[in-house]
Amino acid sequence: MDGQVKAAVIYYSATGITYQMAQAAVEAAGDAGAEVRLRKVRELAPDEAIRSNSGWQAHRLETQDVMEAQPDDLSWADVVIMGSPTRYGMVAAQLKQFIDTTGPLWAQGALANKVYTGFTSTATLHGGQEATLLSLYTVFYHWGGIVVTPGYTDPSQFVAGNPYGASHTSNNGENPPDHVALAATALTAKRAVQMGAALKQGMAG
Repeated sequence: MDGQVKAAVIYYSATGITYQMAQAAVEAAGDAGAEVRLRKVRELAPDEAIRSNSGWQAHRLETQDVMEAQPDDLSWADVVIMGSPTRYGMVAAQLKQFIDTTGPLWAQGALANKVYTGFTSTATLHGGQEATLLSLYTVFYHWGGIVVTPGYTDPSQFVAGNPYGASHTSNNGENPPDHVALAATALTAKRAVQMGAALKQGMAG
């Protein structure tokens, strides 16, 4: 069994806020020793809606070379880190649509016994951040996954304040993720990879 942990960072981002957090997760997972895949989920919004928002259109062009997530990315990974902006306290429809394609893998038990975690962003203060992460984790429980959160395992978390996962308030897209949000994302990814490595080593032994 290959000893290196494989981590998939799978995200949805409209204007780039969650994408920046995904990049922080990729970097931290790599620093923790993982082989990492960055994948965006497929956009569902019509072109005219995207073109009507300059930030949305610009971000689509910025990330046109990022590969789209496939179910194979989940079966490949030992650790899955998912990110999404909040939509009424739940993940965006784009990420949910990808999740809804995983039935065959779930039926085979191929999603069980992996480490999962998440990150999110909201337009307004609080804005459903914890509810979004908890609703995402409900999916992981159905899969038989092992959810790893940042908790309060580092002093920085007493500043970030969200033990469920990394989160950021963008003020309707005006504020990019700051050092607090990016550090929380990095900690979340690092812990997921560390726990994934421990689990993989234990199962190999």
